[in-house]
Amino acid sequence: MCLAVPGRVVAIEERDGTRMAQVDFGGVVKDVCLAYLPEIETGDYAIVHVGFALQRLDEESARSTLELFEQLGVLEEEFGDAWGRAAAEAGVAAAPEEDR
Repeated sequence: MCLAVPGRVVAIEERDGTRMAQVDFGGVVKDVCLAYLPEIETGDYAIVHVGFALQRLDEESARSTLELFEQLGVLEEEFGDAWGRAAAEAGVAAAPEEDR
């Protein structure tokens, strides 16, 4: 499943002429392109889909959505350990992190 997930911008930088951010999704931090939201600043929340920040969001809405996603197990599905999930689905023990 591929969701649009709210996250908090924790750092902003320019890479090769593109404004990029580190965005925290309830403990998981990912790189996100800010091309569609040039006005967003560190500390703001945004809805992110496939690596692009699409819409600014207020903190209360972002937090309530993240809580709901966590309760439903959606965050684990979206950001969890893909190797571990694949191994579990195949009935095989996952390799330790340092072996991957």
